[in-house]
Amino acid sequence: MSHVAAGGRLLYLPAYSPEFNPIERAFAKLKALLRAEAARTVPDLWNAIREAFRRFTSAECRSYLAAAGYAAYDSN
Repeated sequence: MSHVAAGGRLLYLPAYSPEFNPIERAFAKLKALLRAEAARTVPDLWNAIREAFRRFTSAECRSYLAAAGYAAYDSN
């Protein structure tokens, strides 16, 4: 039985676009910071991740959301 015979319809999803996914921009920054740190042990990697996250500001994260078309507001 086809999807048409069963009363369904075929809908195509839009192509994935990293420009519309705010996490992609944050991951790009995180990866760049981690590459620059070049940690070679697991403890050093965890420390590098911790320090990298401190370099993300709330305003920067809001701008990632706004650039992707989401309503980003300051709750303060």
